[in-house]
Amino acid sequence: MAFIRSLQLHSFRCYDSVRLDGLPSGPVVLTGPNGAGKTNVLEAVSLLSPGRGIRGARISEMQRRDAPAAWAVSAEAETPFGATRIGTGLDSNSVTEKRIVRINGETVKAQTALAEYLACVWLTPQMDRLFIDGSSARRKFLDRLIFAFDPGHAGRVTRYENAMGQRSRILRESERPDPVWLDGLEAQMAETGVAIAAARSEFLVILQRACDQQDVAETLFPRALMGLRGTIEELLSRAPAIEVEDMFRYQLRESRSVDARTGGAATGPHKADLAVMYAAKDMPADQCSTGEQKALLIGMTLAHSRLMAAERGAPPILLLDEVAAHLDESRRAALYDILLELGGQVWMTGTDAHLFTALGARMSAFHVESSTIGARGAVRAA
Repeated sequence: MAFIRSLQLHSFRCYDSVRLDGLPSGPVVLTGPNGAGKTNVLEAVSLLSPGRGIRGARISEMQRRDAPAAWAVSAEAETPFGATRIGTGLDSNSVTEKRIVRINGETVKAQTALAEYLACVWLTPQMDRLFIDGSSARRKFLDRLIFAFDPGHAGRVTRYENAMGQRSRILRESERPDPVWLDGLEAQMAETGVAIAAARSEFLVILQRACDQQDVAETLFPRALMGLRGTIEELLSRAPAIEVEDMFRYQLRESRSVDARTGGAATGPHKADLAVMYAAKDMPADQCSTGEQKALLIGMTLAHSRLMAAERGAPPILLLDEVAAHLDESRRAALYDILLELGGQVWMTGTDAHLFTALGARMSAFHVESSTIGARGAVRAA
């Protein structure tokens, strides 16, 4: 099982310096008023896995105001490789905004290396609009689930986005772009793009199977039916991957003039959308009530954790920001029972400590107030 034993924050967001020790492999609960700094702790944990964290913020935005030193987050963690020291932060030696990652004191070339040690999946209040906002948020949610399951997916997405960005710049800035250069970039986009679409499609099959096997009553966390909508995904359902790569390359070549005006690419996995249905009601998720959408999202996340536990031997670290605030008592009780059954580390926040009383002594509780953190309600200076 992978979990964080201790966590240290320096010059990070609202915190000058704070350390949490003796963290359990199970629930960690942070309670306190709005604006106290609870979500900042969850964001720090999320940065110990690849990506831009639960807020998707720029590196400079995480810096504590007027702090003399660059921000840093570090942890002592239990990982598949045993006890591991993991750290990340703003690289103060770089002239550009750059994040540095160290594992056991050694600087690694890319933050994707973090995926081999810790996997984090999160739910935040902003994600309550996941099913009614644009497709970009749903793609990022799906990719985050895949990152935790298949660390190589992060590299594929990065390579595709980099190639697409270079192609866009060439088309936009060059009156007569080099066709050989464009051919090379489009070949990379076709290869990685089809791999991304295939990984998403294959993952959704096994995630759907995990959703179908959940034994929670439909009224608590409804079963979701999931699918992918997109040109490349549709082609993959009818033709071998090598043929789809050829078709994608042809589409990219033919759309150069249009893409030069509009930017990006007219088609590709960056246009795909995750479609979700409330199975029992045969209703699209975006037409469900707010409570039903929240329950669907939680159910999908729990199914993913079960899948991770079954396939990789341990669930991911779950970061649940204000997840219990809008759940009724029966759903809260069911959620806590499931989380305890899963057995992984779960970080939860809430303004009201009474929301977590059902966990009792099975949680490690901290009170957060005015950027200070104290154990079990006794606030101390950070």
